[in-house]
Amino acid sequence: MRKKQNIIKVITGGLILCLSVYVIYGGSARIIEEWTIRLNEGLQERVEETYMANLTYVNRDEKKLEEWITEHALSVIPLGSYIDEKAVYSSELEDEMTNEMILAKQAADENEVDENGKLVNGDGEEAAKEAAQTNKKEVDTSMEKMNDFQYLLSHFYTVDSSTFVNPEDLQAEKLLGADMKINKSGEGPKILLYHTHSQEAFVDSVPGDANTTIVGVGRYLSKLLNEKYGIETLHHEGIYDMEDGKVDRSYAYERAIPEITKILEENPSIEMVIDLHRDGVREDTHLVTEVNGKPTAKIMFFNGLSRTRSNGKVTILENPYIQDNLALSLQMKVAAEELYPGFTRNIYLKGYRYNMHFKPKTLLVEGGAQTNTVEEMMNAMEVLAEVLNSVVGE
Repeated sequence: MRKKQNIIKVITGGLILCLSVYVIYGGSARIIEEWTIRLNEGLQERVEETYMANLTYVNRDEKKLEEWITEHALSVIPLGSYIDEKAVYSSELEDEMTNEMILAKQAADENEVDENGKLVNGDGEEAAKEAAQTNKKEVDTSMEKMNDFQYLLSHFYTVDSSTFVNPEDLQAEKLLGADMKINKSGEGPKILLYHTHSQEAFVDSVPGDANTTIVGVGRYLSKLLNEKYGIETLHHEGIYDMEDGKVDRSYAYERAIPEITKILEENPSIEMVIDLHRDGVREDTHLVTEVNGKPTAKIMFFNGLSRTRSNGKVTILENPYIQDNLALSLQMKVAAEELYPGFTRNIYLKGYRYNMHFKPKTLLVEGGAQTNTVEEMMNAMEVLAEVLNSVVGE
């Protein structure tokens, strides 16, 4: 009897063991199968969302479709977001280095001089070609002609290789239609005249005599505007291109900003700013014409576009008045061509700002060059004052 009971126990235990194994194996298999199904579904959903985002956008009202697609597109191409993240950490140092290079380039961009103030590098072939053209070349200033971008560009402008210009930059009808008149009524100066490069001199300048430098030329222009044309002009004679008693144009534009800003704040009546320079050319180049029987230095209007081919838009040299600046220089150029053909050179377009951001009505004028005489420059100021009055004063 006991033996039979033992056999029954063994059989029962074996059955229980088999049943347990079956249950455990079957349950695990079902669990694994269920997990596998869920994993596959999850992977499929992720693949669809990643590579077919536009097809799987369903019931996601919390986001706009384009935002949702953009988010998933970044997961397809993670390099873009990686670069953005890296830029955040490296941009500060890189920007600082770039800024220093840009400012240094702007400073050296015009006419480099040695420790004695002698020209090292000046305009080359363009100025020489202009000087060789002794005849007074007349240009067609009709709107029909000037609305032709290629005609306007080739007859009125010289574009430096450092920058570029587009048709939308130079729309003649728009630029010539801009109101550049200043209000001569009321108290206070209307024009601020100064010199970023106050040490610029001429072929017969007398050392130590400011009256024979660009500052002296500025004094005469200021006198003409004040006394002959009734346009109250403040002539600022601050020096920004000297360091330790020597000519140093490095950062002359940056040095000038605080003082010019202060003057404009103290004189809210000022509507126009003129930075009067002398150009630098080859020693065998003489920029001169004849006006009213007198030898007269040619002048050139200069515009900075705050963009270069190498850097694109130069954000650290922002200028909200580029179109206004371009309008003023073109109106001056057209008026000069109509009154005194051959007196002005082509408007020069270059890549940086050159402090033309102080006022919408801002002119940077290059009067003659180091090869001109003081007399030729003074004669040029008489013509410049007349042209200026015809554009902004009458």
